[in-house]
Amino acid sequence: MANIKEKKGVIGILTGGGDVPGLNPAIRAVTICALREGYQVIGLKRGWAGLTEIVRDSSVDNSDNYQILTEDLVNKTGRTGGTFLHTSRTHPGHIAKNDIPEHLQATYSAPMNDLTAEVIKNLDFLGIDYLIPIGGDDTLSYGVHLYKQGVKVVAIPKTMDNDVPGTDYCIGFSTCVTRTIQMTNSLRTSAGSHERFLVLEVFGRYAGYTAMLPTMAGAANRCVIPEFKFDINRLTELLVADRRKNTSNYCVVLVSEGAMFEGSEMVYQDMARDAYGHAKLGGIGDIVSAQLKELSPKFNNGRRIDCITQRLGYLVRGGDPDAIDSIVPMAYGNLALDLILDKIHGRLVVLKNGRYDNVPLDVVTSIKKFVNIEKRYNQERLRPHYKSFEMQPLFIMTGD
Repeated sequence: MANIKEKKGVIGILTGGGDVPGLNPAIRAVTICALREGYQVIGLKRGWAGLTEIVRDSSVDNSDNYQILTEDLVNKTGRTGGTFLHTSRTHPGHIAKNDIPEHLQATYSAPMNDLTAEVIKNLDFLGIDYLIPIGGDDTLSYGVHLYKQGVKVVAIPKTMDNDVPGTDYCIGFSTCVTRTIQMTNSLRTSAGSHERFLVLEVFGRYAGYTAMLPTMAGAANRCVIPEFKFDINRLTELLVADRRKNTSNYCVVLVSEGAMFEGSEMVYQDMARDAYGHAKLGGIGDIVSAQLKELSPKFNNGRRIDCITQRLGYLVRGGDPDAIDSIVPMAYGNLALDLILDKIHGRLVVLKNGRYDNVPLDVVTSIKKFVNIEKRYNQERLRPHYKSFEMQPLFIMTGD
């Protein structure tokens, strides 16, 4: 299958990092438009891993690493969640010795290895003219690296944390917010029945959008986010007051997985790190719950208040995409293909102020995207500000 050049061109597409609803609709949009324009589309499997592990020999079965995409295939998967191309957190520029593909072990034997040269050779072997990575800032940062090495890259932003720089919207965010609201509303019946605090831990390593938007929509009384180290005594005081005001005697707080107490750092499940240097977060919700229970008598006339604690985790990233995560990926896929048809590359397709556009790809590595806490977060009340909505974009907080 190597070096296919008889068609107008070949486009490679991959999905990296965490799965989110909306990836398959994006793959579908790119594929259908590309096929109708005379391009062939190759789906690269398991993110950057498949592109790293290809054996450049036409007699070798590489079906675990890539597949030819057809209209029939993407139509069947386009309405579903997850990614049928599968995904990984592989970073080809940082491959540990034990993870080197078997056919390359004689060539790369250092404790940590850069396989970028192999990636570029594999792209050439497949005859790929343009590469479309779909991912968050980690996946796309390697896309920036490849672009600087001469690969023609057009990128699509994806992450339910909604923290890829340069765009107001990343695929997966709306479904995450929708599910968070739904699940909070389901769990509040138990919190009310038992007159407890309801503490929900949500995604958000460095940016608090997934806690801020559901809280703003009324799903929670308070939220604590990575951008602001909070005082647990103040949070307890506010939640006791919220509970007292509620005729059902309960209240709700959303806790970003990257939230931090004053004077502390992030809470990790363990210190094992992925290829991009990130340790797995998790557990801050349990710690907040324990502290709330311990401190509650101080603000509740000496009486302890129990907590219901739930880590929403993968429940908000599984299943089918909502309406926005069906429409935006379709548009992003078409935008990416339009750039390729115009022979433009080195771009990131984006939504800015409610309109589709594209920006230079290196924005991914040049800035960071956070909640503007001075503008959006009431640090005294530990909740979003509810003001100045006129002329704001759909999801209000854009990292401005």
